[in-house]
Amino acid sequence: MSSSLREREQASRRARGVIVTHPNRDKPIVQATRATVVLLLLVTAVLLLIVTIGGWSTLEGPLPIQIVFFLVYVLMAYYASRWSRGVLAIGSALSVMLSIFALVAAPGWFERNKAGFAHPTLGAGLLGVLTLLIVPVQILFVTFAMRGFKQGWNVELERRDPSIGGPTRPGVDVGDYPADASPLTA
Repeated sequence: MSSSLREREQASRRARGVIVTHPNRDKPIVQATRATVVLLLLVTAVLLLIVTIGGWSTLEGPLPIQIVFFLVYVLMAYYASRWSRGVLAIGSALSVMLSIFALVAAPGWFERNKAGFAHPTLGAGLLGVLTLLIVPVQILFVTFAMRGFKQGWNVELERRDPSIGGPTRPGVDVGDYPADASPLTA
């Protein structure tokens, strides 16, 4: 949903006297999950950046792909910090793919420690370890992303604005939900 469409929808709800709440977002466990997801996305982006810059002189084909992965992970961290639940599923799929790439690429870095190979800016062994480190970070990300997906970040409850007395249209009741009503548990 575009931001202008979302803003018009929110303005329409306010005009009708409807307050939209997100009850699951206030729970400490949900906020901790979101913070962990954002942190893991940023850690992945930093690891990708270090491997890309440290191995720039010896990397041949995957440079554009690594740069795109870095940018996508930073963008996903931004959207996850804004409670976008859709990023969790997309990020999980990309994490599986990145894990496969990392598992395939890591042995190549370790083989560069032998004589006759061009040496990268950072040590080849260090780049191999950092490449392997991407895999457990991705496993953790998928775990926390699926946990966040189950927590219902997108659940919205509509209530009447107490400052407006009664339904805005005859026969329409938007509901009076208590502030702590939640269809999902953390």
